Amino acid sequence: MGERYDQWHKIKEGKAKIIIGARSAIFAPVENLGIVIIDEEHDGSYKSEMAPRYDAKEIARYMCKDKNVPLVLGSATPDMETYYKAQNGEIMLLELTKRANESELPNIEIIDLREELAKGNKSMISTKLYEEIEKNLKDKKQTILYLNRRGFSTFVMCRNCGYTVKCKNCNINLTYHSNKNKLKCHYCGYEEKVVTKCPECGSEQIRYFGTGTQKLEYEIQKLFPSASTIRMDIDTVSKKNSHEQILEKFKNENIDILIGTQMVVKGHHFPNVTLVGVIAADGSLNIDDFRANEKTFQILTQVAGRAGRGGDKGRVIIQTYNPDNFSIECAKKQDYKLFYNTEISLRKQLKYPPFCDIIVIGFTSIFEKEVMEVAEKIHAYLKNRVIKENIGIILYKALPSPIDKIKNKYRWRILIKCKFSEEIITLMNDALEEYYKLKKKNTRISIDLNPNNMMAL
Repeated sequence: MGERYDQWHKIKEGKAKIIIGARSAIFAPVENLGIVIIDEEHDGSYKSEMAPRYDAKEIARYMCKDKNVPLVLGSATPDMETYYKAQNGEIMLLELTKRANESELPNIEIIDLREELAKGNKSMISTKLYEEIEKNLKDKKQTILYLNRRGFSTFVMCRNCGYTVKCKNCNINLTYHSNKNKLKCHYCGYEEKVVTKCPECGSEQIRYFGTGTQKLEYEIQKLFPSASTIRMDIDTVSKKNSHEQILEKFKNENIDILIGTQMVVKGHHFPNVTLVGVIAADGSLNIDDFRANEKTFQILTQVAGRAGRGGDKGRVIIQTYNPDNFSIECAKKQDYKLFYNTEISLRKQLKYPPFCDIIVIGFTSIFEKEVMEVAEKIHAYLKNRVIKENIGIILYKALPSPIDKIKNKYRWRILIKCKFSEEIITLMNDALEEYYKLKKKNTRISIDLNPNNMMAL
């Protein structure tokens, strides 16, 4: 907080000509603004999912219009809605057709994990990826392995009765972390000791399923005992400066293999990295979100961009159970336009952004019955208004959220598809007034426009 305070005053006093920062930097007290550049503009972190719910891109647009200065949005995989505006002439489109240092794009190969299983390979590493890592080790080149899941095993289950160990505060499976030999919740931080006997049936047939970065590191050390490895995820970067230290160590000490979550794919430049392996490309495909294909294409394209940034040509191995999915096919071809044209026609048919706006009205309470009652009453109020006043929106039924309990709070939501306007703002404000009339102090309400993470609400 002290450092932030110092920087704030430095900007306010005009001592900084260039301000570099994350989402909140958009509020920096710049006196004489000349340009705003939003790099990796497709990244979901520009939208705050906590109160106050703001979108740094929207604020930047407003500021730049108000001060009559240019706004530059940069990305190799633009947000669908941004590119749609560029196609419609609302935004000027400028294209870079070559990589920064004129290096060639990497070769991308898709590995069908169903075939690996049929051959009897049950490990996390396909035969092809194993051979490529081995080649890299011989050639003294570096490798990045990407898996967007922390921990050792993603869930613990009793093989006898099917019981899974869940968090006592959230309706979510606990993840096994081997370094502390504990089960952890990635939502509220709850921890408990490892289960050896099923609490339901008393069986000792407890098994660990799924894979995380810890398990991947363990497997790699087993398969390549002479290789040096380093892991980068939330568990290893919790201390101050640890993020930079891991990246510096990987680069300067020429460590053979970097294993990590999304942190390893964001804009890093390692000239000696010639191989990138995506362990499970299906993780982002199977999320309950209309942007699942877009997120998969973006992450695969971004991770492929880490390979072959020096003089040597890069190779990318993508392992998946869905090799025919169009987002994976387009990522293989590194063809954004093909992906965009396919996805935009799907969104038009299904009435998803940019052809409409999505509003999520979320309800949370420590009392399950109360949160359900409030959600249903607000839904009934909205339904009545929509019919009576013929308001052009699609109103969906009040239902429990995809993750219906987090931090001991039950969660319900109402989804609305509409074209955002003054009429909709009035309707939302009236719905809030209706909520306050219910006087249910234990239930909280939130309204979010076009959330980036449909699972979080």
